[in-house]
Amino acid sequence: MDSYQEIARRIAKIILSPDSAIGVVDGVLSVPKDMGYLAFGFIDTDTRYQRETEKIRMLTAIKHGLLDHHNFIKTIETVLNNFNKFVPETRQNAIYSKIIASVAGRTITNSMIAGRTITNSMIAGRIATAIAQRISFLITLRGGIIGNSLLNGGMVERCIYTSQRLQQYNPDIYHALRYRNYDLLYFLVEPALNPFVEALKVKNTQGQPAFEKILSMVEKEINAKR
Repeated sequence: MDSYQEIARRIAKIILSPDSAIGVVDGVLSVPKDMGYLAFGFIDTDTRYQRETEKIRMLTAIKHGLLDHHNFIKTIETVLNNFNKFVPETRQNAIYSKIIASVAGRTITNSMIAGRTITNSMIAGRIATAIAQRISFLITLRGGIIGNSLLNGGMVERCIYTSQRLQQYNPDIYHALRYRNYDLLYFLVEPALNPFVEALKVKNTQGQPAFEKILSMVEKEINAKR
């Protein structure tokens, strides 16, 4: 696991500039990585039955619209909302009030901000939308690049193994995503969401004080860049 400071730095970067998550697209198009997962899948006989079951779940979910654009947004929102549940209100104000204009794409005026409560869910939605735009061209081609790749080859193995890894690493996030099969989309957005998941892992293993230490570092990172 990265140090607190590194986790905080990456969280601040995503909050300040969601469209900087270029790794999301790079991860989707990583053919060598897919080939590695494909090779591992051939020799991993212990989990073969489980993975075949997951492939059936994936096919069913795709047929029911899993690859629709709003599901990518909901996947990201689910993780961010779980993260925000543990951010104290005072810390929320300190972090988000400074970046709401950027997160909202500067479409919210100062008077609107002053007159309304900006909720965590709104902020999460704005960040989620911005990140999803980085893979919008792949979503548009979901019946081609993504759709075909998810049904065969190494990408399907990467999808399943990433879901399994998340289940072990952070069961709470996994089950929140698994409820609507969003865990099958997680590998597409993992590079952007990973620091938030890592921070929650710190909270689960080291307690709320350690988690809030990371939040304090996030606030300092944001203040330093604005």
